[in-house]
Amino acid sequence: MDTKPTYEELEKTIKELERRQDKRREKKASYGQGLFQRKQAEEALKESEKEYRSTLNDLLVGVVVHASDTSILLSNPEATAILGLTNEQMSGKKTIDPTWHFVHEDSTIMKVEDYPVSKVFSTKKPLYDYVVGINRPDRDYVTWVIVNAIPVFSNNGELEKVVVNFVDITTRKQAEEALRESEEKYQTILASIEDSYFEVNQRGEITFFNESFSKIIGYPPDELMGMKNDKYLDQKSRRKVFKMFNAVWKTGIPIKLFEYELIRKNGEKRTVQTSVSLMTDENGQKVGFRGIIRDVSYNKLMEEALRESEEKYRLLIENANDSIFIAQDESIKFPNPKGVEMTGYSAEELAKMPFINLIHPDDRDMVLDRHKRKLSGEKLPATYNFKMVNKAREEFWVQLNTVIINWEGRPATLNFLRDITEQKELEAQLQQTHKMEAIATLAGGIAHEFNNALTGVVGNIELLEMRLPDNKIVKEHTEAMKSSSHRMANLTSQLLAYARGGRYQAKTISLSDFVENTLPIIKSNIDPSIRLETDLPRDIFSVEADPAQIQMVLSAVVSNSSEAIEGEGHIRITASNKEIDAAFAENHPELNPGSYACLTVEDDGKGMDVETLNKIFDPFYTTKFMGRGLGMAAVYGIVRNHDGWITVDSELNKGTIIRIYLPAIETEEVKKEAIVESATEMPKGEGTILIIEDEEMVMNVIRAVLERLGYRMLEAETGREAVEIAKTFDGDIDLALLDIKLPDIRGDKVYPLIMEARPNLKVIVCSGYSIDTARGILDAGAQAFIQKPFSVKEISQKLREILDKG
Repeated sequence: MDTKPTYEELEKTIKELERRQDKRREKKASYGQGLFQRKQAEEALKESEKEYRSTLNDLLVGVVVHASDTSILLSNPEATAILGLTNEQMSGKKTIDPTWHFVHEDSTIMKVEDYPVSKVFSTKKPLYDYVVGINRPDRDYVTWVIVNAIPVFSNNGELEKVVVNFVDITTRKQAEEALRESEEKYQTILASIEDSYFEVNQRGEITFFNESFSKIIGYPPDELMGMKNDKYLDQKSRRKVFKMFNAVWKTGIPIKLFEYELIRKNGEKRTVQTSVSLMTDENGQKVGFRGIIRDVSYNKLMEEALRESEEKYRLLIENANDSIFIAQDESIKFPNPKGVEMTGYSAEELAKMPFINLIHPDDRDMVLDRHKRKLSGEKLPATYNFKMVNKAREEFWVQLNTVIINWEGRPATLNFLRDITEQKELEAQLQQTHKMEAIATLAGGIAHEFNNALTGVVGNIELLEMRLPDNKIVKEHTEAMKSSSHRMANLTSQLLAYARGGRYQAKTISLSDFVENTLPIIKSNIDPSIRLETDLPRDIFSVEADPAQIQMVLSAVVSNSSEAIEGEGHIRITASNKEIDAAFAENHPELNPGSYACLTVEDDGKGMDVETLNKIFDPFYTTKFMGRGLGMAAVYGIVRNHDGWITVDSELNKGTIIRIYLPAIETEEVKKEAIVESATEMPKGEGTILIIEDEEMVMNVIRAVLERLGYRMLEAETGREAVEIAKTFDGDIDLALLDIKLPDIRGDKVYPLIMEARPNLKVIVCSGYSIDTARGILDAGAQAFIQKPFSVKEISQKLREILDKG
């Protein structure tokens, strides 16, 4: 270690040297008188100089004495050793000598005027603790010295010389530089780490910390220094921290990652983990603690979020209505509880068996092939249906939705299976319904043709009875023929009833219950991306309706709503009770005042423009029922045939609302049909009858009957002929018999044309279909309907009845 003399010691040494030099001069002067005395003086001077030199040489401080011109008068060995020069090299050297290379503490070149001797000569003042770096030629590093330069004045105050002493502090400077670099590196590391570093003393006061510590605590550095933990820890955390620190103090063993909560200056709480160790001084004495704090608040939030997410998905999976399987290597790695319930096997049993064993033999090859192709990356439809077999060997239908996942580092499939057995059964029922409707349409057509033919048969038999004599054998034969004809007529009636032909199989139904029971069928026919919502209160009025027909209406309306939605959307079905008062009914002639059950279907699809809205109920404007659902024209007809009404509200790009009103009934009401006794006689008549009929046999029968009864006849085989006769016949036409099905124009189209020509004309509609096919004509003003096949008595009575009404 370098030894630096004090200023007092240096000054004392210099004064002693000066005193001895003055004494030498005095001795030299006193001996100058004689040779003997001179020799004695020389000896004394030599002795004095020897002592002076000995003193300089013994100093552990470099000493250099400069003359007034800055040249070196004297230097000791320590000085030459420090400067790296011999005494001869130094003797007489001046400060301006170019071989001198001095630098400042910041390593910049020192100018001559900044040399210690130069400063003293220029200021005439002592210079203390002046640090100088010397570039010695024999070293590759700087030699550092600390310099004291003292001016020496003559008796008359002139600056005679400067005594310079200096000490080599190179080792100390190197140690300081190493310490500085170490501290700088240490500070850089502490500043760059995200974790917070701190040091506290025995009293728990913060003595050192990095920037991260300040950030996590939320206090500025000037407030943190000396702060105790009661400022940022609550009582619970303080107890925990004290316990941990106390254990470290007692055992000296560091504690890692203990967790607690701190409170920032703004009141925000943070969860942190701390590792702490004991801090000692150079003597090994305990002086405090140092530690690292890590903010784990975000991690805790993420852990909590992950836990909640895992819990949520666990609950979803465990409580899902669908079965969920993870399949890998052709076996089931994971089933959810619904999957266990669906298959009847435990999770352990499922894990030990190939999943293909669960597939119905008819579908195994297909399912296994799709599974392998899916795993290979081939793009296949997301869902498909197949049959499975449970542990009890019961067959059931499922719909499978599969996605590829990574399971334990390898590809697997995540499978969602939904039991669609009931849906399949409903679809089968719906297909059967469609099939039966097609058959019913055919049956209706057949019944119509049969009724036309039977009209001719029955009429001719009755005419034959009228013309033949009253003979028992003839009577037996004609009765047998009439009996067969009646059986055929009953058969056609049954066919019409099956075909409905407008005559529905009405029942008292709860509209809410009906819609609820129909929902599975409806849902199966709409896009899965469309959400179907319902609001079906239990107190909705009952209605008298044909369930099959109302189901078709609802299916058709919902199907149209589904087609109007592009992508995801909503369809909402609601039921409500409506009271139609007289004022409302006056503005809506189609409705009678009273109670109605209202069924509303609302969608958020693309809506309709005004033109489309005006044509929505036009026949064939929308898709037909068969194949794609019931058209809106048919919907309108069914609702009207139930004495109901339908309204449509829609705007382009704003969706559509359809409301169906059906008359409410009292559920306890029992309808009793009146029994009407039919007359047996055939009343005669007079007048002109226009017969509009395309069937020749029917025309012949009607002609023969009317002639026998005394009527005059006009005949038309087509609608156009009928209109032409109505317009051109020169005479009165009292009544028209109008068939609905004509070869050119339908009867309902002919009716307004003939009425236009003859406004007072009475009309009886006749048809092989039921009365419901004539509903429009009857509503338009026709007086009556007669069902084919009719007897002579029936037609004669009906004619007389209508004509007699005046």
